[in-house]
Amino acid sequence: MIACIFPGQGSQAVGMGKALAGAFPLVRETMAEADEALGESLSGLCFEGPAETLVLTENTQPAILAVSIACYRVLASTGVVPAFVAGHSLGEYSAHVAAGTMTFADALRTVRRRGRYMQDAVPVGQGAMAAILGLDAETVAQACAEAAQGEVVSPANLNAPGQIVIAGSKAAVARASERAKQLGAKRAIPLPVSAPFHCALMRPAEARLAPELRALTVCDPAVPVVANVDAEVKRTAAAGIEALVRQVSAPVRWEDVMRRLASEGVHKYVEVGPGTVLTGLGRKILKDAAFANIEDPSGLDAVAALVG
Repeated sequence: MIACIFPGQGSQAVGMGKALAGAFPLVRETMAEADEALGESLSGLCFEGPAETLVLTENTQPAILAVSIACYRVLASTGVVPAFVAGHSLGEYSAHVAAGTMTFADALRTVRRRGRYMQDAVPVGQGAMAAILGLDAETVAQACAEAAQGEVVSPANLNAPGQIVIAGSKAAVARASERAKQLGAKRAIPLPVSAPFHCALMRPAEARLAPELRALTVCDPAVPVVANVDAEVKRTAAAGIEALVRQVSAPVRWEDVMRRLASEGVHKYVEVGPGTVLTGLGRKILKDAAFANIEDPSGLDAVAALVG
């Protein structure tokens, strides 16, 4: 059984999608569709940069979604049909487009605003995120609680065993990072992000995005979607949308998502979109699973070998 998993913010790179666009008219058509939906050249930004514009959250989110859906359409054209889909943070929107819950154009416009609202929620420089390596989730949560001192800091991405990202106010994240090291963490690495995603500081963004998400024209997904917020399978549009609303300020439970997919019988995973971040995490979580990724033409050979 196969699942398609879609990457989130941090997987972007100038040139993403370009090789695939050179090989497949379907990709060129998809990127042109994205340009039209946003009224600007998103394809040009993906293919040529500049990097400093691509990394702006309101650009990164639609850019990764567009390239991911272009890759998915190529994959689907080869006859690959996943039994489940899931995505990391922003990638959950790509998963819902792939599943048919929402249209590509609506998703692009929604994640552009999502990126903007997340950026607006916390002034630049006041929030932070850090990766805590070599510590279990319970001890990371303990470090955050002991270091908070009335400020926000909490686990934001529970990515894989021994790899947990925390988010919150800048000073509280620094204190929690130090406390985590005292409690046995191997490393605490500050992340180069523009906002503290997936923590309570994002509640203003959630409040702005919620009515827009609930107003979208949606359909029940043709393929079940496993949600970040609770690692539960969403089979209706209403359940999927509410999970996306809660996801803005809630932690991404990626390790739980992967374990849920495995418990449903999935043993082959295709990472669809730029980068191989989810493949790397997946191999740490599920030792016996098989992975391939598609972000360029050579990826199709890897997927063909995986699907057999």
